[in-house]
Amino acid sequence: MQKETNKIRVAILGVGNCASSLVQGVEYYTKFSEKTSGLMADNIGGYKAENIEFVCGFDVDERKIGLPLKDAIFARPNCTIVLNGDITSEAPIYRSPVIDGVSPQMEAYPESNRFVIKDELKTTDSLVDGVVYDQDLVHSLRAEIVQQLKDHQVEVLINYLPVGSQLATEFYAEICIELGISLVNCIPVFIASDPVWEQKFIDAGIPIIGDDMRSQFGASIVSQMLQELAFERGHHVKAHIQRNVGGNTDFLNMEDKNRLKSKKISKENVIRAQNDIRGISTQDSFLHAGPSEYIAFYGDNKVANFRLELEGFMGAPVILDAQLSVQDSPNSAGVVIDAIRYVYVARELGLVGALRGPSASTQKTPPQQMMFSDAIYECHALAKRELTESTRKQLKK
Repeated sequence: MQKETNKIRVAILGVGNCASSLVQGVEYYTKFSEKTSGLMADNIGGYKAENIEFVCGFDVDERKIGLPLKDAIFARPNCTIVLNGDITSEAPIYRSPVIDGVSPQMEAYPESNRFVIKDELKTTDSLVDGVVYDQDLVHSLRAEIVQQLKDHQVEVLINYLPVGSQLATEFYAEICIELGISLVNCIPVFIASDPVWEQKFIDAGIPIIGDDMRSQFGASIVSQMLQELAFERGHHVKAHIQRNVGGNTDFLNMEDKNRLKSKKISKENVIRAQNDIRGISTQDSFLHAGPSEYIAFYGDNKVANFRLELEGFMGAPVILDAQLSVQDSPNSAGVVIDAIRYVYVARELGLVGALRGPSASTQKTPPQQMMFSDAIYECHALAKRELTESTRKQLKK
């Protein structure tokens, strides 16, 4: 299979709502190349949205396995808004092992709202960290996945697994390291921000971006900017509370509270980081962020509520109550289009490990938290193929 020289060959892990919006968006901005509204960056290192090519995908849902990408992104339980229904991608969707990728409590919900998993994938013979799965089957599927990634000459893998998929994410991270594939880790399983895992990618000579994608105009970036604004205007943050409600499978999966630990940490990292960067203690501040409820009626719409209680001039109280309503998956897609291009340009420049600026700009828990302006500076430099002090340290030795 001959690679087109100007294409970035991408595989998608988890063909859910976020993947649907991402594919819709890439084909939309390819078809209407003159339109740039809605994108954060039109050109990154010479690459536009039209240079992204989805070559294959992986999923556990029987309704998607074996379909071309153009059909799989609209299959149940996906419920995101269709903004571009004219999709042409014939990229095949292959079977992925479940491991810990699906919460058992999802079996209690109607088929239309949950994953449909083949019975053989739930045959059990091994218990690891409370997760039961068929080791022989996983080993067999691993060999198939490695070959499929090789056959499609995949250069970047997007991780859209459900929250709490620790072992499944590590399974694919090891494959990326083995094959020299860059990972864009869009979920709160800490890989790019874990020094041990990052070193593995450094040793393999490949860049990665992670962890836990933050939306283009979502709850996390709004919380960060509000926190930054409060500090820059001389206010003490007594409390910063962010609560989220939604009705997609991500929120349904997170009804299993055992899967929420890393998600809560990741979302609160965005707020806490603004204190840490300035050396301000959070001991006398109440910080809370996280999913609060699954309501099927909302579908892919997410509603975030914010409450900030501040002390201003002479301790005068300032209270902000706000609400944000967004289509969750389209809100994430533009960020991932950027992340794909940043990590690919980094590959071409010979950078290795977790990219600091692009990770801080596109993810909730990057290896290094930055103020918004500093992260954007790093991104703009990489987009122009310029090496900052940060990126020079990441050049392949």
